[in-house]
Amino acid sequence: MKTQSNARLMKTGLSAFCAALFALGLATGPSWAEEPEDKDPFEGLNRMMFGFNQGARALVVDPFADFFTKVLPPPVQEVVGNAASNLTEPLTAVSSVLQGDSENAGAAVERFLVNSTVGLAGTQDRATEMGIVARPEDLGQAAGASGVGDGPYIVLPLIGPSNARDAGGEVVNMLVNPLALAHTADGAVTYANNKDQLNTFSRTSLDPYVAEREAYLQNRRNMIANGKSGGAVAEYDPSDVPGND
Repeated sequence: MKTQSNARLMKTGLSAFCAALFALGLATGPSWAEEPEDKDPFEGLNRMMFGFNQGARALVVDPFADFFTKVLPPPVQEVVGNAASNLTEPLTAVSSVLQGDSENAGAAVERFLVNSTVGLAGTQDRATEMGIVARPEDLGQAAGASGVGDGPYIVLPLIGPSNARDAGGEVVNMLVNPLALAHTADGAVTYANNKDQLNTFSRTSLDPYVAEREAYLQNRRNMIANGKSGGAVAEYDPSDVPGND
C-alpha cells in the first residue's frame, strides 16, 4: 500500500510539474506559434535533470533493457512490443481526430479492432499484414499541427526530452491510466530496441545534452509534419547536430 501511495504521489507531482510548464508556455502568447529566440530558458535545470536521467538509465533502465533484448527470446519480445503498440492506437485515433485527419483516425481504430481480436489481444500485428499501416500520433503532435509552438524546452525526470506543449499532452496521458501505461510501455520497448544506438549517439557527441535536445526538437517537428518538414530528421543522428562531425 505504501509503494502504491508513493507511486501515486510521484505521478501527481510530475503531472503538476508538467502542467505548470504547460501554463508557462501558454503565457508566452503568440510567440508560441513561432520559433522562440531562446528555446531553452531553463538550460541550467535541464542539464541537472539530464545528468540525473543519464545516471538512472545506466543504473536502472539499461539493465532492464538488456534483459529484454538479450534474455527474452525474440518471439516474446515481438509479442510484448505488439501488445504495447496496440494499446496506443486509441491515443493515435483521438489525436488524429483533433487534427482533422479522419483517414489516420480510421486506420488506428481499424488496427486496434483487428489486432485486439484476430491479433489475439494485440500480441500479433495482423493489421499490418492486412496492409493497414500504423502512423502513431499523440496529443503533443495534435497541438503542434494546430499551430501551437514548442514552448520552452524541458527535460522531465525519467521521461527525458520534452517541451511545454508536449508535456501538457503527457499530463493528459498520465491522468488516463490505460493510455499512460500503454504509452510508457511502448516507449520502454522502443528504448530497449534502440538503447545501444542512443548510447553511442551520446558518447560520440561533443555535448550530449545539446545533441539530444537538437535531435529531439528536429524529430518532433518531423513527426508533426508527418515526415514532410523539409529537412528535419526522423531519427537521432549526431551528424545533424551543430558542432558534431
